[in-house]
Amino acid sequence: MPIRTAVRYISAPIRYILRPSTTTSNRGYAAIAEARTVLEHELETIRTGGTWKGEGIITSKQGPHINVDGSHGDILNFCANNYLGLSSHPQVVEAGIEALKKYGAGLSSVRFICGTQDIHKDLEQKLAQFHEREDCILYAGCFDANAGLFEVLLGPDDAVLSDELNHASIIDGIRLCRAKRFRYKHMDLNDLETQLKESQSSRLRLVVTDGVFSMDGDMAPLKGICDLAEQYGAMVFIDECHATGFMGPRGRGTDELLGVMDRVHIVNSTLGKALGGAAGGYTVGPKPLIDLLRQRSRPYLFSNSLPPPVVGCATRAVELLLASNEIAQSVGDKTMRFRNKMTEAGFTISGSDPHLSCDAGGCQTSLSDG
Repeated sequence: MPIRTAVRYISAPIRYILRPSTTTSNRGYAAIAEARTVLEHELETIRTGGTWKGEGIITSKQGPHINVDGSHGDILNFCANNYLGLSSHPQVVEAGIEALKKYGAGLSSVRFICGTQDIHKDLEQKLAQFHEREDCILYAGCFDANAGLFEVLLGPDDAVLSDELNHASIIDGIRLCRAKRFRYKHMDLNDLETQLKESQSSRLRLVVTDGVFSMDGDMAPLKGICDLAEQYGAMVFIDECHATGFMGPRGRGTDELLGVMDRVHIVNSTLGKALGGAAGGYTVGPKPLIDLLRQRSRPYLFSNSLPPPVVGCATRAVELLLASNEIAQSVGDKTMRFRNKMTEAGFTISGSDPHLSCDAGGCQTSLSDG
């Protein structure tokens, strides 16, 4: 047999093997089409359910007055979490620019490889000082801080007791841990005590609550929670995203406002609201816990370091609050003015105090996401 003929016989099966299968290709298109149908159905369910979340396009910097694509003139902005107005504060912006010039746009690395600069350690030290805790660890966001805490701290012999209306990031973080889970009724100290009694066989127990619940603006009854935690030998954790920077006489948060800073053991909070508004979150607490998080917290270990401009902005925001209580205290005055003017205009405003009203069931603030 001629060589050319032999090669043709040998190569024919190979071409057949390498040729794309029409059947396989059709199945792939069918799978994509089916997925598209499922996704479109889910989207329509959101629309008809009235929970569709549109995104207005802002064409200016963040502030009380903003420009929005398609609108005419300034729009008053009441829905940002820019509680202290620091997102566009000249000193905060300038600090970000200086950090960008000196340290670059980013680290292209996680912290433990080659992603820790002196400015990261400086910010962590200042945040620990601000909250009067032993140490601090930075994350890309507080969602990551909540996702990375519970599975490191708590094991199968432990228990976590969570308020039923805690933030979604807390709920997701608790789902990642192997601890026994107990959920108590919203701000209900009697139900919390029941759960504490039921979990007494656990090694470690952690009571978990938002400081300020973002949707309704109600505040956790931290004194009562701390009393119960001490009575039953549990630790206390609070998420302070909607309190850091402006709650309390020095803006330290709900634990300062309610006089329990030395009784709350772990605090998670954010740099993305009152503290400059750029990005980032953190955990403050006992040094052994922070050290362990650096070794085992997956969102910390496998996420890039915070970019230097973000670190620079946040550091300057914290420095402003450490230097003076005036910015934090101004929130109460502004809230009083807003409430008075709205009441004069005929609106009914909930709560009796301009900054905080409390009763036996807890506290209500005038600040909320909604």
